[in-house]
Amino acid sequence: MNRPSSVPSTLSERQTVALFGGTFNPVHFGHLRMALELKDVLGFDEMRLLPSHQPVHRAAPGVTADARRDMLALAVENCPSLQLDERELQRQGPTYTVDTLEELRAELGDDVSISFCMGLDSLLGLPDWHHWERLIQLAHLVVVTRPGWQLPRDGEVAELLAAHRGEAPDLKAQAAGSILLREQTLLPISATGIRSLIAAGRSPQYLLPERVLDYIQTHQLYKSDNN
Repeated sequence: MNRPSSVPSTLSERQTVALFGGTFNPVHFGHLRMALELKDVLGFDEMRLLPSHQPVHRAAPGVTADARRDMLALAVENCPSLQLDERELQRQGPTYTVDTLEELRAELGDDVSISFCMGLDSLLGLPDWHHWERLIQLAHLVVVTRPGWQLPRDGEVAELLAAHRGEAPDLKAQAAGSILLREQTLLPISATGIRSLIAAGRSPQYLLPERVLDYIQTHQLYKSDNN
């Protein structure tokens, strides 16, 4: 595959597509608010929420992929700024980000700007990812950091940052190849905490959309700590 083009006829013509991945087990306001802020602040044309089927770097979700997809679909149903991308749920076996980006790049072509959004912890663990060196060739990496964050001073991630660290305009100017660090105050909500509340018989109301909570209650999800 050719490296994505870095010189469109005008910057305003380059489409920008962002992916925000995760297990979304369950999706909550922390996920949704972060994705929406990234889209608005960085000016992406599309922000796609990408639920993983069988993540490689964490335990398999305790609920089905269909249930996680359904909850996410309910969460974004009335938000045109966020879209659901189901491609990883349609893939069998472990979910590799590089495969997703290869597939999306083949669909969208070399000129569209693709950004993959992740947390700083994911960036620090990037050398453990499958064919991780290919990611920066296929997309930009948008890394959400917390206030007070620190970057590594040596090692493979430090070298990657030194070679590819960019700024917001790069997301429009090039189709791939930059790492953008975006400090953001995150809502203190976790899917693990929500599951623990439900397993303990307590209410997670106001931590996630009401329609998602209704779905969880209707289908009796997360009643056990094993979920």
